[in-house]
Amino acid sequence: MQSRVKLLGHPIHQMLVPIPLGLLVMAVVFDLVHAFGGYEGFAYVAFWNIVAGVIGGAVAAVFGVLDWRTIPSGTRAKRVGAYHAIGNLVLLALFTASALERAGEPGFLPSTAGLALEIAGLALGAVTGWLGGELVDRLGVGVDDGAHLDAPSSLTRKQARLTPRV
Repeated sequence: MQSRVKLLGHPIHQMLVPIPLGLLVMAVVFDLVHAFGGYEGFAYVAFWNIVAGVIGGAVAAVFGVLDWRTIPSGTRAKRVGAYHAIGNLVLLALFTASALERAGEPGFLPSTAGLALEIAGLALGAVTGWLGGELVDRLGVGVDDGAHLDAPSSLTRKQARLTPRV
């Protein structure tokens, strides 16, 4: 089932997801480096990674919802997509709460509770990432209907056909 919102022939949602995910993962890493190594500059980087990651995640979510709306009702893909979306909204809320806790002083390490929120968000991200992979790799959401190993480039005007021409 093809994505309905594409850029240069590829689903926008799938292109946007790695950026906020990477920012949020590194925010946790930088906060842990600060917590255990005492390198204060890492707290600033972690804070701004969270801010950028939450904004990027919200933008990616818009395109994910647009694609999810086109999945037929009553299908496993529709249910998995809903769990994926809800989990990612909770993830963004967890990281937002951690950032808000230290918004006045972004150079400081979050409290133990704030760091726990980030780690919980990271763990939830592993689950929602798996669900996203399930949608694409197992259920074919966002994949061109005629995709195959010799399909033409998405930059051409040629349609991918289910069976390649011989």
